[in-house]
Amino acid sequence: MTFSLSDTAYRTDSREAKETMYADLRSQLTGLLHGETDWIANTANFSSLVFNTMPDLNWAGFYFLPTPDELVLGPFQGKPACIRIKRGRGVCGTTVEKGESVVVADVHAFPGHIACDAASRSELVVPVFVGGQVAGVFDLDSPLPNRFDDVDARGIESLVKILEQTRA
Repeated sequence: MTFSLSDTAYRTDSREAKETMYADLRSQLTGLLHGETDWIANTANFSSLVFNTMPDLNWAGFYFLPTPDELVLGPFQGKPACIRIKRGRGVCGTTVEKGESVVVADVHAFPGHIACDAASRSELVVPVFVGGQVAGVFDLDSPLPNRFDDVDARGIESLVKILEQTRA
């Protein structure tokens, strides 16, 4: 299988436009990860694909859960980020606690939000599962308020499922 990055300029102004973008991203990600089992390489390429394809992002990356109580920064795209996040703190730590995606329309209204980049206004964090357990999170930040919704959550979840299969 071969991989080619689409140069399509995606829109996010409608549910249909987002669903088309995520369908294309699933296809591109499947090709990108095909036959590769290295977790760091796959998460690095995953972050790059999402960051360079999706509009209106200022950060996209992973935090891994090497211990039960603390996330550690993994591959990402964007400005330097917080290295460690305690379980239950901020949007990433809350996602680990809940074991489900968290969409935040306005990070300034989220209790305990950790501001790694002051330009971030909204956030989407999706848990990553390995062996049925939360192994980390994929975090997206945007400088726009209300950038993410349930379509984005389901779309990113579908991409993460493709990634998870490389670690099974």
